[in-house]
Formats: sequence, C-alpha cells, structure tokens
Amino acid sequence: MLSFVARSSNLSPLTKSTSQTVATGLKPLLPAVAVHHEKPITPAGPQQLTSSSISAVLPTKAVKATFTIGGSSQVRFAHTDIQVPDFKDYRRSDVQKSDANSRESFEKRQSFSYLIVGSGAMAGAYAAKTVVTDFVSSMSASADVLALAKIEVKLSDIPEGKNVTFKWRGKPLFIRHRTAAEIEAEGSVDVSSLRDPQHDSERAQRPEWLVLLGVCTHLGCVPIANAGDYGGYYCPCHGSHYDASGRIRKGPAPLNLEIPTHVYTDETTLVVG
Repeated sequence: MLSFVARSSNLSPLTKSTSQTVATGLKPLLPAVAVHHEKPITPAGPQQLTSSSISAVLPTKAVKATFTIGGSSQVRFAHTDIQVPDFKDYRRSDVQKSDANSRESFEKRQSFSYLIVGSGAMAGAYAAKTVVTDFVSSMSASADVLALAKIEVKLSDIPEGKNVTFKWRGKPLFIRHRTAAEIEAEGSVDVSSLRDPQHDSERAQRPEWLVLLGVCTHLGCVPIANAGDYGGYYCPCHGSHYDASGRIRKGPAPLNLEIPTHVYTDETTLVVG
C-alpha cells in the first residue's frame, strides 16, 4: 500500500481521493501501509469547466509519490512540469524587439537572397558554357583529319599543257598548267554568252595555273581532261562540255566547275584547303 502526499497548493475541490480494501486469499508481498492526506478533500457539486478553471485545477508544482519503505520518485501531472527551451540565442534581434524596423531587415535579407541567386545563376551559366564548349569541341575534326584537309602540290612536277589529278578530301582535284594560247583564248570569251558568267581572271589566281574540283555540277560525274568541244573538260555521263577555264559551255550542267580554296606559298608550291 502506498502513501501519496500532494505537494501542490492549487488542487481544487474537484479532486477526489478514495480508497477501498478488497479481501483476497493471496498473501501480501509488502506490509500494509496506511494512506493519509495532509488536507481533507470534500466532494463538490457539478461545475461548468472553463479554460481558467481547468488551468486552476492543474498543479503548478511537482506532485511527489512517497514510499514508506524508502525512496521517492518524481511524478509528472499533465506535463505541466515541462519547460520550454529558450531560443533567444538563435533568433534575430529584429524579431525579438517589438519596436524593430522589420522592413529594413527584410530589405537586407532580400539583398542577400539576390546575391545568392545571382551567384548561382552565374555559376550555372559558366558550367553550361563549359559543357557546350566541350560538346562542340568533341565534334570537331581530329588532328589526322585536319592533316588530310590540306594538300601540298609541287608545281614544278607538272609540265606545261598537262592536267594532273590528285585526290583531296575524297574528291578528284584537277591542276592544269595552261599554255599561253589557252590563257589568251579563255580571256577573250564574251562573258555575257556564258550560262554561268565568270571571267577567266576571276577563276585563276595565276593565269598559267588552273585549280578545279573534278566533279561535274550536273550529277557529280568525273569529267575527262583535255576533251570536249572546247578543249577543256568533258563529262561522259550526260555530255557536259567545259572550256580550259572550267566554265560550262554546252550540255545539262548548270554551273561552272568549282574552284577550291588554295594559296601559293612560293613560286613552285601550291597548298589547297
């Protein structure tokens, strides 16, 4: 049997304590202990409960349970002994003060937010630029491909009046060493009579050398050099005739033979590409 002693000072008459002894055939494990109260509690009639009355009923001090055989234990009643932690050290000063200017604090925090967002946007843009640059670079031609993109030709190996064919970027490349008669004949052609009007001087950087892609502009066949009605090139596929300047003069081809990008590094060296 336990002896409960109420240490709270605000227990109302609503609190009621009763005890009852029940006879059993079991042998008690502990000696009987008398239950007594410091203050008699008288029952009260029905009352209307309100928030103030309920708060008045709850004890503000700890309620202790005392054992007669020694020792004591702390008993919580409706969690009224729990203390709320103090968060003042973690709160901003403008929030703790009722007269603080919240607008000024908001503008400061807004500026900081803009700074963080702007920095993140710049970092994201730089990362995106790096990714795009690496992706585009991966699609660029490798060193061995770039090496094949240009071809160097020794002009001294090509005799006058001859046409030599090279392979450049998978296409035939015609280099023609023209004679003085060919240069004079092509320069005197009436440009207005041509299907694709071009003067000979526009197609040859040096009058004696003509550089062409050997691909017919009709359907891509390879013309034959020093052949045709005009002594230049003839396409055997559909009968297109080109002159010694590579201009279309007869047949279905719509355009002149293409002139690739080329440069003369010295008097006897030509670099195409």
